[in-house]
Amino acid sequence: MAKKALITGVTGQDGSYLAEFLLEKGYQVIGMVRRTSTVNFERIKHIQGKITLVPGDLVDQVSIIDILREYRPDEVYNLAAQSFVPISWSQPVLTGEVTALGVTRVLDAIRTVDPTIRFYQASSSEMFGKVRETPQNENTPFYPRSPYGVAKVYGHWITVNYRESYGLFACSGILFNHESPRRGLEFSTHKVTYSAARIKLGLDNELRMGNLDAQRDWGYAGDYIKAIWLMLQQDEPDDYVVGTGEAHSVRELCELAFDYLGLDWRDHVVVDPKLFRPADVDFLVADATKARTRLSWEPTVTFEQLIQMMVDADLKALKRENNL
Repeated sequence: MAKKALITGVTGQDGSYLAEFLLEKGYQVIGMVRRTSTVNFERIKHIQGKITLVPGDLVDQVSIIDILREYRPDEVYNLAAQSFVPISWSQPVLTGEVTALGVTRVLDAIRTVDPTIRFYQASSSEMFGKVRETPQNENTPFYPRSPYGVAKVYGHWITVNYRESYGLFACSGILFNHESPRRGLEFSTHKVTYSAARIKLGLDNELRMGNLDAQRDWGYAGDYIKAIWLMLQQDEPDDYVVGTGEAHSVRELCELAFDYLGLDWRDHVVVDPKLFRPADVDFLVADATKARTRLSWEPTVTFEQLIQMMVDADLKALKRENNL
């Protein structure tokens, strides 16, 4: 019998890569999607016929229970969230409702329907926020600096709590920034590569950015999906930090993307004070020793390769859209 996996957030970047990966492993994949008038299936359209899509919502526990009862998955990957950090300041209550309490609803649905289901929670490096030590590992104290980070800390600890209280096989992956051509345009990496491509093609001339000094540990989303899956294949549930161990600044990101296209980023990038966060996270870099040793996981795509991959994809898409 093929294993069955339920993915919340299946239409997102991580959900689409995970669905592909699990299909290749022979899984039956069930994707939970919210009932809205503007559902975007762009990231999964090439595999949509191979996935069972079901309506459900992290704010509606009954819908989650119904899905678990009907499809009886072996594994549940909770990737859905309000995941854009800047929006979490303008919509802090919604962020808490979905990104924090939504995790509790999934965990309690599993406890109610079938406690043998293995559960993965998408935790985030934003939980470290104003870092207490560098690099950050599984034992580094959390100090979130945004409503999103705070909500993710709740989701992380409620996962630990259900694991210890009810014996659930529940794991949290503390993933550092992971990007790809499927990343939303609101995120800084894709905003930079997309704008650089537009400027190269003469479609634009300026890119407005916030804090260029902020540094992040950026990796390729396609690599991180394997670590997520490996966590649920272990004998015992645990939490893992996943990252490359290298930090790069937003300034370096801009320089790399524009230089790849033969452009000088300083001619086009404008620092806009309106784009600074109320409380910023200055420096994040992962110590993924535990994932490397216990999961035998290694990233395969370098930061430079990642940015070039994204620029190439944006150039191709823009040329097609604009008949260039």
